[in-house]
Amino acid sequence: MIIRFPGVYRPQHDSRILLESLDDEQVHAGTRILDLCAGSGVVSVWATGSGARHVTAVDVSRRALVSTWLNGAVRGHRVPVARGDLVEPVRHRRFDLIVANPPYVPAEHDGLPVRGRARCGDAGHEGRAVLDRICTDTPDLLDDGGRLVVVHSTLSGAGKTRVMLGESGLRVEVARRMRVPFGPVLHARRRLLVDRGVIGPQQCTEELVVFRAVK
Repeated sequence: MIIRFPGVYRPQHDSRILLESLDDEQVHAGTRILDLCAGSGVVSVWATGSGARHVTAVDVSRRALVSTWLNGAVRGHRVPVARGDLVEPVRHRRFDLIVANPPYVPAEHDGLPVRGRARCGDAGHEGRAVLDRICTDTPDLLDDGGRLVVVHSTLSGAGKTRVMLGESGLRVEVARRMRVPFGPVLHARRRLLVDRGVIGPQQCTEELVVFRAVK
């Protein structure tokens, strides 16, 4: 059971496919792991449950960080948390594994919400306001041989993610793909996405993709 305060992202299909991908990662007590855009802390729970003793969770939401800390604590693990804008709180550190499930839903405007449930998903006009920064900022935080594992919808431009990570000097592969039905947010934005040509008039599913990039 995952503890989740109101306004914190509820684990969904993207969380599941991300965790399935992480089962392929080699993790031991000394693995330094960054749970970026931690949300309720499902990645931190996985990491500590896999034996990692150096797990740090970062999120912009105070409620998300409290949820993450509590979900670790009830399982007997202490997860250090840091509130801040993506990698800023940990920019001076290096990691062996960075995992991210960022906001990636295309929104009406480029401006990002500063509070409320919309902050969990809205990611600018193209859905890449956070993804692009992850692609450019996380490679510098990876130690040699370190891995970045990130999940998002192909509606937000999977090709661009692959190109940007490659341009950062990482070796990129697709670890998982999964087609899932639209959730409530995409159903509510169907007309917007159809008008932009992002989806077809009858489309009611999206494809999730997990990228694994190695330094």
